[in-house]
Amino acid sequence: MSYTPAAADVAKLRNQTGAGMMDCKKALVEAEGDFEKAVDILRKKGQKVAANRADRESSEGAVIARVNEDNTLGVVISLNCETDFVAKNEAFIELAYELAEMAIFAATKEELLATDFHGLTVADKLIEQTGVIGEKIEIGAFERIEGPFLGAYIHAGNKIAAITALSAKVEGADEAAKAVSMQAAAMNPIALDETRVSQETIDKELEIERHKLTEEGKPANIIDNILKGKMQRFYKDNTLVHQDFIKDSSISVADYVKSVNADLKVTGFVRVSLA
Repeated sequence: MSYTPAAADVAKLRNQTGAGMMDCKKALVEAEGDFEKAVDILRKKGQKVAANRADRESSEGAVIARVNEDNTLGVVISLNCETDFVAKNEAFIELAYELAEMAIFAATKEELLATDFHGLTVADKLIEQTGVIGEKIEIGAFERIEGPFLGAYIHAGNKIAAITALSAKVEGADEAAKAVSMQAAAMNPIALDETRVSQETIDKELEIERHKLTEEGKPANIIDNILKGKMQRFYKDNTLVHQDFIKDSSISVADYVKSVNADLKVTGFVRVSLA
């Protein structure tokens, strides 16, 4: 007589693995009621699907920012998948949030992947979920930041998130850190300020502008002076503290932060985007 699993056992396996009801039933039948064996069967299915989809592009997903309880350490991760349909799935988003909470306690992406997740490593859980969902699922970005006071912002739709570090925990710091994180998410600055812009980026920008000025016929003896002004504009447009504040374009981000507290400064930020 063939084994027929009880509905309660199927439900239990589904709750533990997230696999579909029929997949759980088939696994229990194949395992002849051995629960742990059934879990292994589902994991192997996930490994097979993951291997088959290894070369697929996982450019969709959810970006989640999390900060610890005392607002001194934060992470932004992306849980990547193949389609926007999966990215919008409630269970997928819940998994992304749970992994982001765990990521606070990991120093690197590799450490997060090795972390225990209800009896599995995170890496194995992602393989399992690849089998459940049928799409390649992986941790994409992993950005970690520390500072005296952090605030986070996740844009609607979970495609962009940012965390900003401020120099002190003062009255109004919570709102300020979130506002500046929103700025970073929306305006995509390349660096905190001009001192953090790579020399490679500076050299490339100078080369482009010098070429334009030469083509325009500007005299060589004034090009260098014009370039100084061009670079100041470049820093204003592309570095976080010098950008026009999106909520009040008459002031810079640095000026906005000073309006909260005269001694307050932005000391760092991280940003992740799938958009």
